Amino acid sequence: MRLAEAWRVALDALRANRMRSGLTMLGMVIGVGAVVVLVALGTGTKNTVEAQVEGLGSNLLIVLPGEVNFAAAPTVSRMDNSDLDAVVKIVGDRDRVTASLTSGETVRAGNASAFVTVNGVMESTPKVFLRDLRTGSYLTRTDVDTARRVAVLGSKVARSLFGDRDAVGQQVTIAGVRFRVVGVFAPLGQSLGVDRDNEVHMPITTAQRLFGTGRVDAFAVKAPDRAGIPELAAELTRELSRRHPETQFSAVTQEQILGVLGDILGILTTVLAAIAGISLLVGGVGVSNIMLVSVRERTREIGLRKAVGARPRDISLQFLLEAVLLTTVGGVAGMALGVAAALTAAALSPVPATVTWWSMALAFGVSAGVGIIFGVVPAQRAGKLDPVVALRTD
Repeated sequence: MRLAEAWRVALDALRANRMRSGLTMLGMVIGVGAVVVLVALGTGTKNTVEAQVEGLGSNLLIVLPGEVNFAAAPTVSRMDNSDLDAVVKIVGDRDRVTASLTSGETVRAGNASAFVTVNGVMESTPKVFLRDLRTGSYLTRTDVDTARRVAVLGSKVARSLFGDRDAVGQQVTIAGVRFRVVGVFAPLGQSLGVDRDNEVHMPITTAQRLFGTGRVDAFAVKAPDRAGIPELAAELTRELSRRHPETQFSAVTQEQILGVLGDILGILTTVLAAIAGISLLVGGVGVSNIMLVSVRERTREIGLRKAVGARPRDISLQFLLEAVLLTTVGGVAGMALGVAAALTAAALSPVPATVTWWSMALAFGVSAGVGIIFGVVPAQRAGKLDPVVALRTD
């Protein structure tokens, strides 16, 4: 039998039982669609997190006390301003170094209030991290040296306290102390689960005085180039360990953060795809079951075709093509459903979705493979039927 004729016969056989064929394909449609949409959501989330990390700046190196471990509690910092001077000396440029002291506080302006993250920082912060201002100006070296009570508000904080009014020049109260607003950040959104628009920056010296401490929580350094980051990290941790022998220090790069988060999100995407793949397996079992039923129903037809000269491989090919046709058509429909579901989810929810070519190819390839694998047994059974016995079957 020619292949083209075999395809035509298989298509006619499926048309003769449209309802059964449609229900059989439905399992493949759901399975393939689930694979496409879940992989798209996992990939989109991974790409968004990577973009957020890269959006912090380039060639970043963050030095902090303790071991960087998601399961470990943060280590209390023993670093102070003298360590800042040591770090600046190693880096050789104050504009490429910033220090931070962080606390959660309530900021008030008139009757309005908001709970925010207060960051005591240096004037070099916008040069180390990528951060733009919407209005006003940032902190200056004089502000840090003299511990002035000035603040830069995140866009969300400014909107909560002052609405549509310009916040620059206004007064806010933080921990019972008045501050003058000198600038407002441009909207930035979420970054690694932190709302960057709900922050207030003030000079680190002012924050230390406000919170009654002399500590520095962490340092961030902008390396001149990516190749020099490992050497700079080793030198900084070695110097801080010498100054604080009782404390372990860690230097974290963007590549390390991306590597850890990428591995976690990659595993999550794989698990989601595997869960969705179970529905493809169930759909394949359904295809095999329906094809076995079809072989039983068409026993006399098989016997008649064998009696007029059809070879066993011709019969096997016909039923195998029917199974493959069921799964491939279902796979194409499932891909369309998956893409539509992924785009809808991305449009109606904060969860991003990125449809990748490999997920489409994987889903289609698996659906076609399911047709071949689960169609082999029914096809072989049909091809092995004895024509005399088949013709006597009621």
